[in-house]
Amino acid sequence: MIKSKIDIRVRYEETDKMGVVYHAKYFTWFEVARIELLDHIGCPYRELEERGYFLPVLQCQAKYHMPAHFDDRLKVHVEISREPVARIEISYQVYRGADLLATAQTTHAFIDQGGKLIRPPKSFLERAGQYFS
Repeated sequence: MIKSKIDIRVRYEETDKMGVVYHAKYFTWFEVARIELLDHIGCPYRELEERGYFLPVLQCQAKYHMPAHFDDRLKVHVEISREPVARIEISYQVYRGADLLATAQTTHAFIDQGGKLIRPPKSFLERAGQYFS
């Protein structure tokens, strides 16, 4: 299993008129956490793109349990619990202290610059595989 986490401080612009974080903002946080996870395993997304690999979102879903508000200090946990082969399934949990605010999942696949599905680079599979052996 590959795990990482990031800290988020909710900005005023991320909230709606009710003072609650707008639901789509969570997906920005998930992206930040996902980029950090790739850095953590030694496969920075920037380097993957420079080598011609892209990881579009194929599917995403989220469940909101409790609202987040302006200036909340949050922690976004991100993990890959199954060894990636062709697709990568990533899970997220957003916490404020011990309170679980949201859970989510995204599914990604590797594509080339033309949008064609391709195999992940060997270096990615080797680095990710170290966490599952």
